[in-house]
Amino acid sequence: MTGRRRWSTDEILDAAAELLRTGDAESFSVRKLASALGTDSSSLYRHFRSKTELLRAVADRVLLAAMDGHQAEGDWKQRITALALRLRDAFGGQPQLAAVWGRYASSGTGSRLVMEEVLQALRASGLPDEEIPVRYHRLAVLIASLIAHEAGAGSITPQEQEQGMELFRVAVLGADPARFPALAHFARDVRPLGADRRAAFEELLAAQLARIEAEVAPRRSPA
Repeated sequence: MTGRRRWSTDEILDAAAELLRTGDAESFSVRKLASALGTDSSSLYRHFRSKTELLRAVADRVLLAAMDGHQAEGDWKQRITALALRLRDAFGGQPQLAAVWGRYASSGTGSRLVMEEVLQALRASGLPDEEIPVRYHRLAVLIASLIAHEAGAGSITPQEQEQGMELFRVAVLGADPARFPALAHFARDVRPLGADRRAAFEELLAAQLARIEAEVAPRRSPA
């Protein structure tokens, strides 16, 4: 009698990534993954101790691919900006995996490469070492949140997008001026969350980096 096929870790992660492309982290389960592979859950738990550990590994593969061939260039702000845009592009075609990364984070080699680059760039900014961990964390939260939001907005179908736009127009243009005076005043200029995502991403990131630069500048000025 032929035994069940033994799946490698990479093959399991490939299958998990494919399920996440057509579903989401909420509906994803080890049982569904095992069924897709034609095996039982226990065989997968030999590779990953939990669903969360598996999801983190899937997200880390995206980070690892994004860092493949990456070369740090420019000043510290250019380095962080280039890295953030590189990560956004990597997750852009895999919106469900962006949501996974934003929710579960990662602890693999890909994550360590990203952390190393950001920490090195922040050290190059002139920040004292004791302030770098806090700044790193704020940047990481901002970048992960922006990527997850942009990817999520980009995953909706054209029909869903049009329905959302219609609901937005009704909610904004139909606002009662007596109850929502500011909204009524700006109604024709306010844009939905999905508009200008790329510009918003870069502007918010630039503002955070400018804040760090402003804190460093006085310390570099001659007395």
